[in-house]
Amino acid sequence: MPVIYHVTTLEDWEAAKQKGLYYHPSLQAEGFIHCSQEHQVAGVLERYFNEKGNLVKLVIETDNLTSKYVFDWSKSTADTFPHIYGPINIDAVIDVIAL
Repeated sequence: MPVIYHVTTLEDWEAAKQKGLYYHPSLQAEGFIHCSQEHQVAGVLERYFNEKGNLVKLVIETDNLTSKYVFDWSKSTADTFPHIYGPINIDAVIDVIAL
């Protein structure tokens, strides 16, 4: 059961549960939703969420995703990150962890 992670706000997650799908602005702007492997989450929090509060980490079961996910190379960190090329279906999220 491979899992990946996505950091978001509790408010955005609650809104997604009402819709049945989670969308992130990056999906429209870049064509995918940024995710991480477990060992990458701390760096993502430090780089992009340092000043934000009320965050949660979505634990995503990749076998349950209805959208395609791909590991893409990131030049800025010299590492590969999972990206989801479509919305995240709510039933693929197997846990939500407060950060």
